[in-house]
Amino acid sequence: RRQLEQDKASVKAQVTSLLGELQESQSRLESSRRERGELEHRARAAGERCRALEEAAAAHSLQLDQLRLQVQNLEVALRVERQGATEEKRKLVQLQVAYHHLFQEYDTHIKASLGDSKRAQLAEVVAQLQQAEEALVAKQELIDKLKAEAERHRATLETIPVLQAQADIYKADFEAERAAREQLHAQRESLQESLAQLQRHCENARAAGDRPTSPTVPRVTPCVPSVPPPRRRPPSPTHVVQPLVRADGHLGAQRLGEHQHVAGDGAVGPGEESVCVGGKRR
Repeated sequence: RRQLEQDKASVKAQVTSLLGELQESQSRLESSRRERGELEHRARAAGERCRALEEAAAAHSLQLDQLRLQVQNLEVALRVERQGATEEKRKLVQLQVAYHHLFQEYDTHIKASLGDSKRAQLAEVVAQLQQAEEALVAKQELIDKLKAEAERHRATLETIPVLQAQADIYKADFEAERAAREQLHAQRESLQESLAQLQRHCENARAAGDRPTSPTVPRVTPCVPSVPPPRRRPPSPTHVVQPLVRADGHLGAQRLGEHQHVAGDGAVGPGEESVCVGGKRR
C-alpha cells in the first residue's frame, strides 16, 4: 500500500509537470500565433506596396513606350513631309526655269515697243518674282534648321519630361512645315498662272507684231504669297533643350545670290535700257 501511494504521488507529480509544460507550450503557441499574425499582416502590406510599385513601374514603362512611339511616328511624318517639300521645290525650280526663259523671250520682244511706263510695270513684276524667290530661300532655310534641330534633340530621349517636350516641338514643326508646303503649292499655282498669262501675251504680241500698229501689252501682276517662317514653341524651362537659332539674313542672302545668278543669264543689246530680272541688272 505504501508503494501504491508513492506511485500515486509520483504520477501526480508527473501530471503536474506535464500540465505546466502544456501551459507553457500553449503560451508559446499563442505567442507564435500572434507573431505569425503580425508577420502575415506585414507580408500583406509589403505585398500590396510591391504590387503598387510594380503597377507604377508598368505604367511608367507604358507611358515611355507610347512617347517613344509617338516620337517615331512624328519623325516618319516629318521625313515624308520633307520629301514632299523637296519634290515640290524641284517642280517649282523647273517652273521657274521655264518662266525665266519665256520671260526673256517676252522681254526681248517688247523692249522695242515699251515706253517708260511699260518698263515700270515690268520692273514691278520682276520685284514680285524676287519676293517669291526670297520666300523659297526662307523655306529652304527653315528645312535646314528643322533638320539640324532634329539631330540635336535626338540625344535627349532618355527622360519622360524631355520626351514630352520634344514631341511637342516635333508636332509644332510638322504643322508649320505642312502650312509652309501648302503656301508653296499656292505659290506654284500662282507662278503657273503667271506663266500661262505671259505665254498668251507673248503669242498676242507676236500676232500683233505683223500688224502696222504697235501692240498693246497688258500688265501682268502675278500674285506671289510670302512664306513666313513658322514660330516654334519653347520647351519646358526645367529641362535643357537646345533652342532653334535663326540666321535668316546671311543664309537668305547667299541663296538669293544663287537664284539671281540663274535668273541673270540674258544678254542686253547695245543701247537698250537694263531691266532687273531675278535680282540682277541686265
